[in-house]
Amino acid sequence: MEKFASVAALLLLLCFPVAFSGHDYGQALSKSLLFFEAQRSGVLPSSQRVTWRSHSGLNDGKSSGVNLVGGYYDAGDNVKFGLPMAFTVTMMAWSVIEYGNQLAANGELGHSIDAIKWGTDYFIKAHPEPNVLYGEVGDGNTDHYCWQRPEEMTTDRKAYRIDPSNPGSDLAGETAAAMAAASIVFRRSNPAYSRLLLTHAYQLFDFADKYRGKYDSSITVARKYYGSVSGYNDELLWAAAWLYQASNNQFYLDYLGRNGDSMGGTGWSMTEFGWDVKYAGVQTLVAKFLMQGKAGRHTPVFQKFQQKADFFMCSLLGKGSRNIQKTPGGLIFRQRWNNMQFVTSASFLTTVYSDYLTSSRSYLRCSAGNVAPSQLLSFAKSQVDYILGDNPRATSYMVGYGNNFPQRVHHRGSSIVSYKVDRSFVTCRGGYATWFSRKGSDPNLLTGAIVGGPDAYDNFADRRDNYEQTEPATYNNAPLLGVLARLSSGHSGYSQLLPVVPAPVVVRRPMPIRKPRVTSPVRASGPVAIVQKMTGSWVSKGRTYYRYSTTVINKSPRALKSLNLSIKNLYGPIWGLSRSGNSFGLPSWMHSLQSGKSLEFVYIHSTSPANVAVSSYTLA
Repeated sequence: MEKFASVAALLLLLCFPVAFSGHDYGQALSKSLLFFEAQRSGVLPSSQRVTWRSHSGLNDGKSSGVNLVGGYYDAGDNVKFGLPMAFTVTMMAWSVIEYGNQLAANGELGHSIDAIKWGTDYFIKAHPEPNVLYGEVGDGNTDHYCWQRPEEMTTDRKAYRIDPSNPGSDLAGETAAAMAAASIVFRRSNPAYSRLLLTHAYQLFDFADKYRGKYDSSITVARKYYGSVSGYNDELLWAAAWLYQASNNQFYLDYLGRNGDSMGGTGWSMTEFGWDVKYAGVQTLVAKFLMQGKAGRHTPVFQKFQQKADFFMCSLLGKGSRNIQKTPGGLIFRQRWNNMQFVTSASFLTTVYSDYLTSSRSYLRCSAGNVAPSQLLSFAKSQVDYILGDNPRATSYMVGYGNNFPQRVHHRGSSIVSYKVDRSFVTCRGGYATWFSRKGSDPNLLTGAIVGGPDAYDNFADRRDNYEQTEPATYNNAPLLGVLARLSSGHSGYSQLLPVVPAPVVVRRPMPIRKPRVTSPVRASGPVAIVQKMTGSWVSKGRTYYRYSTTVINKSPRALKSLNLSIKNLYGPIWGLSRSGNSFGLPSWMHSLQSGKSLEFVYIHSTSPANVAVSSYTLA
């Protein structure tokens, strides 16, 4: 028990107590994932839980000779915009990468992975050739002229693409980032699919880097709705960072080191992060690489990236040289139209950065002085609590959460009676006359949607025509997945997916250390093989701690329906298994372990590997 307490203290070093109470973050997480199902385009699966929706966009891409069925509608309209869709998928994947175990503990890892795959399946279709990417289906002008359900829309569904003659480095770069990040998510559960995504990511990055240009100069119909104000340098750096994280290929780390200065990664001091401007995200990821000790000869450049990441975090806390505006109620405020997108994205970055700093036993360095990492997590919590109802209006800006939430959302599908209930045709302009102008509540509850939110003075008008405040968007919800998963886990929410980085420690009286075996022999019990290896170590207060990775392999030709492991001589925390008393089993999200597949779990303690053995198992 004493040893376990010392490890727990190590993991929570510099992270002062934060009370995660008052809201049901797990419930909010579950609801937020339902919103992505409401935004699906294409043939809906039998597992679809938002039952008022039906199939739509079944001929998308047909006129261009390509299958573009699937993907997501971005917001309250029926257009598939590639840039925000790709950012949505990147942020969902990042949430799973950092907080997969917490999502699993809430029973939502499977739904999160399904949401990511709905996007990546579409991107695979949209990238039929190495240097061709379809970046939009439909256009905002004709779509916004009509108010129709997606199941029966009559608007133009023309497909728009980028290619060497019509480049779009920002669009291709963001899609490369999404594919690379998603490849990490599927690495263990679907290795073949993971490799396919990474191949697409490599090709898209090469395309983006070789044929440079802004996508809205090629797909001009997107400019009014998702114009690329920041240009494409941030997306090229963003894609390189994700490709390095996905592949560990030195080329992409070198790309960040060589181009960090010239492309603005080390120069821009940011106060926003979102689907257009990625610099704060790049700076956060590169700071992570630096903390992990991966910078090498690029350390001076990466330190400048981290200084800019610190600037962003400090500005959110009000401890920087240039701070972000907040409403009287404490919500960060960037702009009048859909301000909530910046709130959720900033909350995600502060959450992961808090865990990164805690892992490296560092402080946040602000112009007002050093700040404990826990203050970043407290900031994220304050923003989420505001969204969920702790605000001057006592309004939840997540539809379906709490007792007082928006009832008249600017959303075509939710505001018109379900196609399954009444198939009477809703005409293009008739939809405005009959449904848009209604004063009543939406006939379909858009559960989990994060709407645009209040103005700079915490004011909010729940009207369907108030699109600046009542329209939701997928990129509002995507960053919130990781934050809600992290908050729902309380103190046990430490990011197990971030390698704990050794910090320089001066040991005044060196103690002899008996090094454990780096790798234990493969042990087999019937069809189940177990192999352990040490993947990291660090010293704290004269004691050496080790991180072990254990792989369980199903060597049977049949699936494992159940598995019970006995783990003896374990003196620290463990992640990746479900626990019942002294017995350990498959994680809650994994219903079986297929033939030839493996699962991995990790633990930390200060001695040789624990004794892991199979107690029992059941084959399908």
